Amino acid sequence: MDRLPAAFRRKIECTFPGGAAWLELLPSLIAECERRWQLRIAPTPFPLSYSYVVPALAPRDQEVVVKIGVPNPELSTEVRALRWYGGGAAVRLLDADEQMGLLLLERLSPGAPLSGVEDDAQATVTAARAMRDLWRPLPPAAQFPTASRWASGLGRLRQHFGGGTGPFDARLVQTAESLFGELLASGDSPVLVHGDLHHVNVLSATRRPWVAIDPKGIAAEPAYEVGALLRNPTPDLYLDPGVQRRRIDLLEDELGFDKRRIAGWGAAQAVLSAWWSYEDTGAGWEPAMRCAEVLMRAL
Repeated sequence: MDRLPAAFRRKIECTFPGGAAWLELLPSLIAECERRWQLRIAPTPFPLSYSYVVPALAPRDQEVVVKIGVPNPELSTEVRALRWYGGGAAVRLLDADEQMGLLLLERLSPGAPLSGVEDDAQATVTAARAMRDLWRPLPPAAQFPTASRWASGLGRLRQHFGGGTGPFDARLVQTAESLFGELLASGDSPVLVHGDLHHVNVLSATRRPWVAIDPKGIAAEPAYEVGALLRNPTPDLYLDPGVQRRRIDLLEDELGFDKRRIAGWGAAQAVLSAWWSYEDTGAGWEPAMRCAEVLMRAL
């Protein structure tokens, strides 16, 4: 797999224990998918992030997508979320092997991401409607991480910097900690939310106008879902106070959430996202912190 992008290799090696060994195994995992599901896998993958994702043809030339990831709890949660969604507003999971990190998914066509919609107001409304269609009651004996568990990630930030905040603005971190405490204590009953519903994770499709991919699968109140959207897709949008005020207004109209709750979830999660970037690679965290500051001004 010498043709794998260097950035993808670095991301896998930095993020996952045993990532380098997994990269060496990747050719055999691709071959296993071909054998198991009788596929013809394309030589060129889609743009890669944290998994190897590639188009393929199943028997009778059915177009499908193969996703191969380092086996980890987050990937298992994605499989469970997709099974519970059962299609609908989410991409259909056709088969999976959690232990090996193998997923067989429907191919969405035309599959253009919501980030290609130039009108941000239209994109925001579209995303809000996708959120609403995705929320599901939690299954019995739900095995999904909670919003509270995710929020505890800021505790690792404090531990890492000996109780301080290192390069992170102390005021923003303290405000995020307070917001998480306030919002978690006053939240509605949890449902299954996508957990990472932003412009690149919503694709155009023929069976429905827009379909979500790559769910994290989180047990959280519905309003939690707005966070990822507010810190995407590009800095010229999410760092613009006027754009964010308009987004908050639209989300309030579409979803019925209080504006302060929308801005609060967005700001708190932006700080958490910045910490995750630092934790994963040590870089790329600054825009999320600036986004948090913009959203905190809207509180």
